[in-house]
Parts: sequence; C-alpha cells; structure tokens
Amino acid sequence: MKNSAHKPAGYTSVAPYLIVNNAGDTIQFLTAVFDAQELRKFTGPNGRVVHAEVRIDDTVVMLAEDSGSFPPLPAHVHVYVSDVDAAYARAIKHGAESIQEPVKGEDEDKRGGVKDSGGTTWWLATKVG
Repeated sequence: MKNSAHKPAGYTSVAPYLIVNNAGDTIQFLTAVFDAQELRKFTGPNGRVVHAEVRIDDTVVMLAEDSGSFPPLPAHVHVYVSDVDAAYARAIKHGAESIQEPVKGEDEDKRGGVKDSGGTTWWLATKVG
C-alpha cells in the first residue's frame, strides 16, 4: 500500500465509521469473528468508547459509542473472508443474529449475513468461482 503524508501508514483512504450501542462488545465481536486487531481506543471519563480503530485484514474500521449528539445508526458492512461458512458460524457463536445463511448467488460469491449486538449488519462473502 502506498504511503502518503496525509494519512497514517497502512490506512486506506476510506474507512467505515460505525456508531454503535456498545463499542466494547463490537470490538470483542470483530476480534472473535474476523480476527480483528485493535489499533487504538480512547475512552471518556465515564468509560465509554469515544473512538476506536480495528484492522480487519487490509481495512481499518472506526467506531464509537452512541451519545446524545451521535445516536447509534444501523449500518451494513461487506467483508470478504477466506471461509464464509466458518466466519458465519463464529458470528452466530458470538451472539450475532442470522440475517441470511451463506448461499451461493448468481455472482462468484457465497454470501451470508449477520447482525451484531451493536446494530451493524455484516455481509460475509468468499469468492468461490
């Protein structure tokens, strides 16, 4: 990835920013399901996460706890994984609600969807041919 002075090394130019009900739970979910690595986390005086960043494969996802100024917003995020069935099973094991079991569609992807406790729907996909 090309380094640039206008952004941190290793960051893409575009990153999802999620406002969720419980950022700590979301970070734990992302770590368990996607093997995400927590890059940084800032908490306020009340212990709530005011900003966090995790890396999933080659992408940084930013997130924060809902607040009076920023209510939680539903979001959909698409993630390519090496094994959609395994990722889907991990998500369900870690409390996600099934939106769609993984199925092969008309395109090259096998795709399934889950919704985490923070309100984000994660579309999991693996290119299968």
